[in-house]
Amino acid sequence: MADQYARPGEDKGPPAQTPAIRWEELPEGPVLVVLDQTRLPAEEVELVCTDASVLVEAIRSLAVRGAPLLGIAGAYGVALAAARGFDVDEAANALAGARPTAVNLSVGVRRARSAYRAGAVRGGDPGQGARAALAAARQLHREDAAASARMAGHGLALLDELLPGGGHRVLTHCNTGSLVSGGEGTAFAVALAAHRAGRLRRLWVDETRPLLQGARLTAYEAARNGMAYTLLTDSAAGSLFAAGEVDAVLIGADRIAADGSVANKVGSYPLAVLARYHHVPFIVVAPVTTVDARTPDGASIEVEQRPGFEVTEVMAAQAPVTGAGGGIPVAPLGTQAYNPAFDVTPPELLTAIVTEEGAISPVTADALAELCGRARQDGDPD
Repeated sequence: MADQYARPGEDKGPPAQTPAIRWEELPEGPVLVVLDQTRLPAEEVELVCTDASVLVEAIRSLAVRGAPLLGIAGAYGVALAAARGFDVDEAANALAGARPTAVNLSVGVRRARSAYRAGAVRGGDPGQGARAALAAARQLHREDAAASARMAGHGLALLDELLPGGGHRVLTHCNTGSLVSGGEGTAFAVALAAHRAGRLRRLWVDETRPLLQGARLTAYEAARNGMAYTLLTDSAAGSLFAAGEVDAVLIGADRIAADGSVANKVGSYPLAVLARYHHVPFIVVAPVTTVDARTPDGASIEVEQRPGFEVTEVMAAQAPVTGAGGGIPVAPLGTQAYNPAFDVTPPELLTAIVTEEGAISPVTADALAELCGRARQDGDPD
């Protein structure tokens, strides 16, 4: 297939992008400003969160999304509640429960709440606790940016090992770039590293139904970075494998169980099955904070069920609103919809899991536990 849009070696960096999340100190008090990802790619619009309840709604509506970014947002949300004098425990509980599958959210909330409690006790006043919570959130933000860079390096090394010679044709699902991270992302960061090294021939982008995070967000990020990419419907992936056009699959993760089972955006599991049948490497890229030792296996992962209107209606920016959910109806009135946000891929279908601590292959419970142990020794409190 034509690759005339590839520009290896010509990457001068993408144009300036509105940050996915930032803390601001305003005269009337601190706020958390987030990029509303539901409005992309049509327009870059920011939401200003003055308290945790506004942030909870932004998370539920997917204005803020993606496992690593949810962890960062959760930590900042606790800091915001503390700084503005709200009940910190109440805010933390609401934030942690906003989306049940993405474990990073609860990790970020726990870190900031623990810092708040320790600071308040140590300083004897809530103000000290609020400053400690904000410091913890900022630290998590920095750690995620550093983890993103390290994952990109480990992931590219693994790709080169599995596929010597370059010219990688990579299929990805959902969105895993800078919109979901303190840095350049997880799986997308690996593809971006390959592009910058002149070794990415084609990024195949699943549209990712029903909310089109691939079409709206991954394509948006790929275009901004000058990458050679092609968008396809999720149902076309099988024909792409059959044509021999996929060299590797790279996806992110929202929760990794202790046995190595991976919960990711719905549609990931069928890709793993296709990859196994066609002998194509299937690689998961995620920070260690996505590994949840408290969840023993894939069957124990709570899979979020989303509203049916996300399937029965199409959300289109700047289009007339006619459906009950705020979109354009594409199914008869009263149609029932099955809409899990995630599916679970068992470890035996994974070629490798790549984290900032390195890659494990084959994926086993022991290998995953050892990797997480290294992360704790390096100073990661979670």
